[in-house]
Amino acid sequence: MSTETAPTADRVAAPPPAGWEEARSRVYAVGLAAALPAVARPLVGTDGSTLAEPLTTRTDLPAFPTSSVDGWAVRGRGPWRVVGRVLAGSTPAPLTEDDTTVEIATGAMVPEGATAVLRVEESTSADGLVSGVPRETPEWRKPGEEAYADEQLLPAGTPVDPAVIGLAAACGHDTLRVRRAPRAALLVFGDELLTAGPPAAGRVRDALGPAVPAWLRRYGCQVRPSDVVGPVADTLPAHVAALRAALANADLVCTTGGTMNGPVDHLHPTLEALGADYVVNTVAVRPGFPMLLARLTGPDGRARFVAGLPGNPQSAIVALVSLVAPLLAGLQGRSMPVLPQVTLAEAVPGRGDHTHLALVRLDRAAGVASPVRHVGSAMLRGLAGADGFAVIRPGTSGEPGDRVPIVPLPLFPGERAS
Repeated sequence: MSTETAPTADRVAAPPPAGWEEARSRVYAVGLAAALPAVARPLVGTDGSTLAEPLTTRTDLPAFPTSSVDGWAVRGRGPWRVVGRVLAGSTPAPLTEDDTTVEIATGAMVPEGATAVLRVEESTSADGLVSGVPRETPEWRKPGEEAYADEQLLPAGTPVDPAVIGLAAACGHDTLRVRRAPRAALLVFGDELLTAGPPAAGRVRDALGPAVPAWLRRYGCQVRPSDVVGPVADTLPAHVAALRAALANADLVCTTGGTMNGPVDHLHPTLEALGADYVVNTVAVRPGFPMLLARLTGPDGRARFVAGLPGNPQSAIVALVSLVAPLLAGLQGRSMPVLPQVTLAEAVPGRGDHTHLALVRLDRAAGVASPVRHVGSAMLRGLAGADGFAVIRPGTSGEPGDRVPIVPLPLFPGERAS
């Protein structure tokens, strides 16, 4: 480890930590204020993105009367003389004479003049005539039954998933205007870290360099292998150079370690050197207390963000779900994430005047959540078997049967929660 220490002169006392819920609201607001620009994308390339404008229909849905069954489009009381056939994708001639019919396929356009559609299984035919009794309920879909032309179906800010893509295609869209995906980078701080092999001789294996980019991708970010840098040398010039380079191409730079004010913690002096403003500087949450989010203005006038994740692995993930997730929701123009509620199966202790984010595993069949083991700040074993963090608010503890919020761990972009 380098012996160069962070400067200590002129340091001022740190402000009191922000409350966990306040911190989430604050970072979401600054993210939404800096929402990323809209771009047009082909439908096949929009999964996991966010609508930048409402989804509307280009025509009525359906755009024309459509048979919902295989059978006969008839005019009059019958028996009906067969005068043709209508298949899906064709435009039929009108039925102009009573007691005539055309064979019709499911999805085909109902000809003008038809008074009913008779199901094929409820009909008989002989000598060129079709007989049967049509049902009282029409067997076709009327124009506009699902939506009228220019009707708003989904608001801006809706996450795009396969169902949304299919709906957009049905509406006649070839492209969608969506928010550009956030570009993210990661700087790993700490000379003591190994990037290969087992830990030994006082050095520990870097677990966040490989893991954090995968979490960021699940939040909808683009992270290239070249955007992951480190370990960065434990010197202030190295930190300043690395962060300045990362900010040149990223909307968000996450850093690991260095969020405190120890002798080789250079993140705070680096942010000062680059002219950053703190949005949040420490949060009253355990684990993960020394997390931060700072904002800078890029040469293009757009905001850039730095998320300082604590060096302990589980604490770093707490910072991701606490600060990075709501920030990215804002940048993508989405609503503030609403936390679902779970029922505790076992007791979960509180953390005094701090929020406790406790790793839990969900039993969806029983509808309860249970705390997992191996949940120290430096441990990842518990995280690997967990579904999210139960939120135990300050001054409280969780008792069996209590309903508490849960912060779910992120899914793949566009994937719905079960």
